[in-house]
Order: sequence, then C-alpha cells, then structure tokens
Amino acid sequence: MSPGTAESVLRELEPSVERLLNQHLAVARDWLPHQYVPWSAARDFDGPLEGSGWDPGQSALPHAVQDALVINLLTEDNLPSYHFEIASRLGRDGAWGTWVHRWTAEEDRHSSVLRAYLHARRGVDPVALEDLRMRHVGNGYRNDLPTPLHLLAYVTVQELATRQAHRNTGAACGDHVGEVLMCRISADENLHMLFYRGLYEDAIRAFPDDALVALADVIRGFRMPGTEIPGFRARAARVAAAGIFNLDVHLEYVLQPLVRALGVMTTTGLGPTGREAQEHIGRQMQQLKAQASRARDIYVRLNACMASGPATEEQEIPA
Repeated sequence: MSPGTAESVLRELEPSVERLLNQHLAVARDWLPHQYVPWSAARDFDGPLEGSGWDPGQSALPHAVQDALVINLLTEDNLPSYHFEIASRLGRDGAWGTWVHRWTAEEDRHSSVLRAYLHARRGVDPVALEDLRMRHVGNGYRNDLPTPLHLLAYVTVQELATRQAHRNTGAACGDHVGEVLMCRISADENLHMLFYRGLYEDAIRAFPDDALVALADVIRGFRMPGTEIPGFRARAARVAAAGIFNLDVHLEYVLQPLVRALGVMTTTGLGPTGREAQEHIGRQMQQLKAQASRARDIYVRLNACMASGPATEEQEIPA
C-alpha cells in the first residue's frame, strides 16, 4: 500500500473513529485502581522499611496464574512503546489522536493496579518482577506491520485476545479480589476491542480487498505483544497447559467470533486478492484447529512435569 493510499485509509475512516469514540465515551465507566487493591493484606518488604523479604510460600496463587499475571503485567508495562507505535502510525490530531490518547489513559490503569495487587498479595517475587520489567521495557516494542490496515487488524485481534487472557487468569486465580480485578480490566479491553472491531467492519466495507489481505496476514503471523518478555516461552507454555490461554482459547474465543462478527467469509464484491485472502483465512483457521489438537498432548506432558516439582522460568517444555 503506497503512502498516498495509507493516507486515504486514515482520511476515509476518520468519521468512523469519531462515531465510535463517541459511542465508547458514552458507555465507558471510569474506575479507581486503588479501590481494587487489598491494602489491608499488605505488609512492608525488606529494604529501607526493614520489612520481611518475599518467600515463594507466601504466594497463594497457582504457579500458572503467577506466570499469567507476570506476562499480563509486563505486557501492560510496555504501554509507552505501544502508544508511540500507534500514535506515529495513526496520528496525534483529530479523532485519531483523541482516541489514541484516551485509549492510552485507560490502559495505563492496568499495569499500576496489577503491580499493586501482586505486591499486596505477595503473589510473585517483587525483585525478579522488577528485573524483568527493566529488561522488557528497556528493550521497547516495535512492530513491522506494513500498512494502517494491518495495524488496525492486529489491534482488533490483540484486544480480544487480551480480554480473554485477563478474564481467564482471574477465573483461575482462586482469589475473589483477583477475579474481580481481572474482570474489571477485561471489561476495559472488551470496550477497546468493540471500538477496533467496529472500525474494522467499516474498513472492510471501504477497502474490502486490502482489509481482508491485512487480516489474513495478521491471523497467519499473530503474536501477542509480550512475546519478547524474558522467559516468555516457558511461562506461556505453562499458561497454555493450565487452559488459561492456548490455541483452543484463541480459536474459540478470539478468532472464530471475530471472523464471524466481521462477516469475513460472507463478504462479497471482492477482487482476486480479496477472494484469495478470504480463502486463506478459512484454510488458516483449519490449520490452527489441527495445531491446537496436537498441542493438547503437549499440555498433558507439561502438566505431568509441573506436578512432579515446582515450575521455573527455564523449565524444559516437553516436545
């Protein structure tokens, strides 16, 4: 897509951004992060306040939930890079800029409240967590998505995947406070997904061939933004084995509902490239189903390994 065409996409979709932003503001409910943290359960850590150091036995959270929360939190920590990427690509003026800044303000709550919750609950090692934050955020985040439509397709998929990851983490944590918190965060992500999904519906109507090509590319190469977190592969495997987020979840709760809601497989009036992308999306969904089926056997072996001893960041993943 040429620079001129990219500009035309942003110009054509700006009325949609303004309409969807107004819809978002009408239903978004402001909330106060400090009200979701169990401060009464907290106590001082070792250091200048001369409290007690963290010990693994202090965490009541299941190991896979600890992994999921670390991934979720460190992913949210990289918000400055996400803001830069999106604002640089979509612009800081007009309806686009208003949306990007509002989205950033809402997302910024998530990392602060998740970290406060984990500290208050002594859910994970705070020293290791801070070391991971410095390494991960220090590396920043960049995407190589070639067009605005690719970026919009990516965030549409990613927001829905993030919503489901947060929701399932809360359901698995065995802590009512944690479940309420994760439901609150996932509600934000759901509204963000609805904004982007509505925008992508309009993109498909305005640019059917290019929009389906972009969506096919994103589905084929989709990776969550936290994949560069140190130790991500082992943590994500344990999260997947626990059923919190894996290929089955990605298919059933993310890709299938999204493809259905966007009317991808029933879109008409396509040219050759659009029809090819439509067919490719159908094949890709079938391939992911096969991959998900094979992965279930791996999860069984991994769960057996985890049951035999405590999980570590470097724990070998069964092949």
